[in-house]
Amino acid sequence: MNPNVDPARTAAPGAGRVMCPDSVGHALLAMSVPPDRRRRGFLTRVPIPGRHGELPEPLRRAALAADTVDDALPVAQIEHVDAEAVARWIVGHHASDSYPGVVLGSPHGAAVHLAVACGAAWLPASFTITTPWPGGSPGNWVSAMAWGTRLAQQIITGNPGVTVRQVHDPVLRGSLCGTTVSLQVRWRTLPEAYRNFLGSRLTTGGACVLVRDLRTWPVLDGPPGYSFQIGSTTSGWSPAGHRNDDFAFLRLLHRIGAGDWTDPAADLPLQYAETSVEPALEPQLRKIAAENGSAGHRLLYNDPQVFSAAVADLYRTRLVRRDGGSHAVVSSGRMIDPWQALDAGVVPYWCEAPTRTAADATELWLAGSRPYDRISVLPEPPGTSHDRLASLAHWRSIAAFARHTGGVDNLLAGRYPMFPAPLGHASDFMRQAAVTRRRPEPVSVDEAVRHLARHRTSPGLMVA
Repeated sequence: MNPNVDPARTAAPGAGRVMCPDSVGHALLAMSVPPDRRRRGFLTRVPIPGRHGELPEPLRRAALAADTVDDALPVAQIEHVDAEAVARWIVGHHASDSYPGVVLGSPHGAAVHLAVACGAAWLPASFTITTPWPGGSPGNWVSAMAWGTRLAQQIITGNPGVTVRQVHDPVLRGSLCGTTVSLQVRWRTLPEAYRNFLGSRLTTGGACVLVRDLRTWPVLDGPPGYSFQIGSTTSGWSPAGHRNDDFAFLRLLHRIGAGDWTDPAADLPLQYAETSVEPALEPQLRKIAAENGSAGHRLLYNDPQVFSAAVADLYRTRLVRRDGGSHAVVSSGRMIDPWQALDAGVVPYWCEAPTRTAADATELWLAGSRPYDRISVLPEPPGTSHDRLASLAHWRSIAAFARHTGGVDNLLAGRYPMFPAPLGHASDFMRQAAVTRRRPEPVSVDEAVRHLARHRTSPGLMVA
């Protein structure tokens, strides 16, 4: 054995080590299970962009880069990634012997709120891996693609049932996208652990709900199973904004030291974005549901906020009748706790990211809703600053829709936008905001689907 090689960094990684701990998908999985099943250390973990606030910017950037590399999956372990083991680890979060339903698909907070309201399990259709990029640069996406192609081929070789979408996003990740690469691993065939779960732990007459994001994005194709994407649907930016002739983007590149940016071709083909589900999963899920005598539903969206509004209205009309649904909690990103929201008797509305687009959609939802007595806003600080973020003033204007009491959480306001807070902060807030501590009876999946179907005439959402 080479004495200069650390065996712990070359052995097969544990499944829980593979999924990026700061990804929204990891947070949603952690919060999809009851509080007594959660890992306390994960709840108190400060996301990497929220650390080292006491340091001057050059030193802080170096410290964040070091933390990012330490947290990332070592390059030597990429070839040992086992997607089936990750699926078993995900299923292991759900401890009950049986469930009346399964919600499976894109990483969306409303999908997790829906699952919890129905007493169902939530299973993501993908997971994010970050791994070091030695000598990388936030502006050199061409080299990032070359490095990511090599790593993705190793993953696909060992896991023929997955595809890999690399996302290079200087808007969401800032300078850290020059330190590690981000790989979205998506199942194109249902993993065996998911099949076993659906076959053995879904109750007779249970239901499966496929949640699928239909948004598209320009994509560069690589070897079979691999593709590359510049920017993200969740950032609030358009694909056309990732160019040197966009002054706001040019200013962002200068701020993060990405002077070597090369504009991508303007005519790249569109494909489903990184948050989508591989299309082949839907017929597989329907076939398994039919074989097991389960109902199969699908919920498709190309506007994530319409989905959030539909689930929030489900909570108000079906779950919090006891107090009239007087308290709405608007949150974004990782600031979510569906179990505590259910226990607290609040109406949860989830924003995909703290962008102006999401904030505008929230205002429209509130303007069209029966007024709430109280509105609390928990905007997750994203860890970067850019021109498409909603300002604190914008979030406070949302809270001002309340008839009596409205406000933005003080801790998050003090950290916004540069310093993300621990995941458990949302849980602490919900406990303190509780109107009641009596958990309502679950809504049946079929009833929930019927309610959501009333929103299918809204542009951006289809329920079937």
